Amino acid sequence: MNIAKMMKQAQQMQQKMQSLQAELAEKVVETSVGGGKVTVKANGAGDVLEIHIDPAVVDPEDVEMLEDLVLSGVKQAIEQGKAMASEEMQKVTGGMGLPPGLGF
Repeated sequence: MNIAKMMKQAQQMQQKMQSLQAELAEKVVETSVGGGKVTVKANGAGDVLEIHIDPAVVDPEDVEMLEDLVLSGVKQAIEQGKAMASEEMQKVTGGMGLPPGLGF
């Protein structure tokens, strides 16, 4: 095995991964919960970008329900963003597993 070739391939993969991370920060997923009453947008970097709450779901007598909807929407958006990031990373790494701490 040629070490210089392996190092070059590793460097190329690292460059592709850095480029992909920047692309993922631009890609947006959107989830909706409560029959569309709460929508959450997140990016592939795991950042929550926007939360929209339909005023019809705002009930001062039932704040807990709204909190649950928001939490559920945020969790779903982050999960979808991570799934998208994982799929894209597998394309770059050729399905090769990454060491712990380097995964997305």
